[in-house]
Amino acid sequence: MKAIINGELFIGNKFYKEKALIIKGERIVDILSDTELDSTYPGIQKIDANNNYVTPGFIDLQLNGCGGVLFNDDISLNTLEIMHKTNLKYGCTSFTPTLITTSDENIEKALNLVKNIKNKGEYGVLGLHIEGPYISLQKKGIHNPKFIRKADKAMIDKIVEAGKENVTIVTLAPENTDKTVISKLNNVGINVAVGHSNATYEEVKEKETFGISLSTHLYNGMSSFGHREPGVVGAVFDSDIKAGIIADGFHCHYSAIKSAIKIMGERLYLVTDAVAPVGTDMEYFYFEGNKVYYKDGKCFGEDGTLGGSALTMDAGVRNLVKYCDITLEEAIRMATLYPAKAVGIDNEFGKLQPGHFADIVFLDKHLNLKKVIAKGQEV
Repeated sequence: MKAIINGELFIGNKFYKEKALIIKGERIVDILSDTELDSTYPGIQKIDANNNYVTPGFIDLQLNGCGGVLFNDDISLNTLEIMHKTNLKYGCTSFTPTLITTSDENIEKALNLVKNIKNKGEYGVLGLHIEGPYISLQKKGIHNPKFIRKADKAMIDKIVEAGKENVTIVTLAPENTDKTVISKLNNVGINVAVGHSNATYEEVKEKETFGISLSTHLYNGMSSFGHREPGVVGAVFDSDIKAGIIADGFHCHYSAIKSAIKIMGERLYLVTDAVAPVGTDMEYFYFEGNKVYYKDGKCFGEDGTLGGSALTMDAGVRNLVKYCDITLEEAIRMATLYPAKAVGIDNEFGKLQPGHFADIVFLDKHLNLKKVIAKGQEV
């Protein structure tokens, strides 16, 4: 057992001083006052937080790659291991490896890979995020158009068979997808997200009732809000749909993020949409056949189309506080509790609470990362 002491613990809605967090194995087992620690747990090993903020580990529900690798390029355990190790440098302890529009062969390969991981937590993996190929050509972004297609029963059945233990999110365009497909995925607990969609407001609202609960990278790759044509953005605002947002200053203006926060509250969570250059000095890479350049923090194709991001979760938290006029507490929730709630794992993730996984981040008063504990292990 270990006790984290001398920090400001983010418990519930605020930071607490003079509290000790007790870890046993992979889990948090107790929270108590400093004065009770030695009598309750005599001789316990202590980890000094040095007056830093102590928060839950960050959760990224959209991560294509990092550390020089892309999941689409090499669907392997080695890729996941590199992604996890890179993530930990930036406070991200859990993620959904994201497979963008590709062949059925690659989708099956990803399904089999994740199904065969005995301990997903060892790699920080929650489950797959299958983003496409059932999307809109008009809103494809960097996705390869040759693989964009309508959902077919055989492939959907394989995704359904893999279940929510292995597939966390499927992103699709509802205007091109039959309601029975959405219902099938939803019925087994797989979260269905609207994304890369040119749907009208009405088309999203109609299909929402069959199980659309999420939206992939709000504002990006979707029909925009207009006062006569509210589009996907308007449908998300006027619903219970939760959404990820990329707070890198390139994907959307910070004022648009501020507006979304005011409208959506805890339905909005931070994602990175990160790609290979994160944690490297790469100048370019290939994303499903498209050359993508990395310069001055921005990832873009030869035609200027954004191709993922180089954002990290800790930088996203800093950006939210600095540019979006929200409290540190709310920024932390957008990186921890809100994504956990969005995919229904807040019973084990996203909080510093007994029974939850001991995924813990230490931030100094400038919000720089100082230490990470993943499943009870210091990294």
